[in-house]
Amino acid sequence: MGNYKVFTLTAGISLLLDQLTKIYIDTAFALYESIEVIESFFHITYVRNPGAAFGILSDSSIRIPFFISVSVLASIGILWYLRKVDPSDRWQHFALGLIFSGAVGNLVDRIRLGEVIDFLDAHWYQYHWPAFNVADSAICVGVAVMFFCTWREERAKKLADKE
Repeated sequence: MGNYKVFTLTAGISLLLDQLTKIYIDTAFALYESIEVIESFFHITYVRNPGAAFGILSDSSIRIPFFISVSVLASIGILWYLRKVDPSDRWQHFALGLIFSGAVGNLVDRIRLGEVIDFLDAHWYQYHWPAFNVADSAICVGVAVMFFCTWREERAKKLADKE
């Protein structure tokens, strides 16, 4: 594991959490069953998404091969990029682990079910954000951390150039 310990642990834990929560939701809930967690703000609601974010391409005949291909290519791209990241940059390893686990977590669903299990339902009264899952959350947090890392590097370069 060596230099990739943070990446491996982050990806492994996040992927395990994603798959365990999806298995739990799939076995403990009926499709479209919903439990209120925070009134008028957050529910656990079992839905399946045949498309991408916001249901994009959910009716397309090429959706399954397309999404599987994109997930595989993204995963390979992340592993390729990881080799270029400084081994001491734990934040980028953490971020890439999250993004990788999210891509693989949703890939597992697409291969196994032909769609993705979503269950985290955030809303403000009747205004709903599309339901999502642990994999989607990992991707979003990972991308945010990567943006921060990039911003930090660019800022350090600009400060060094001023000196």
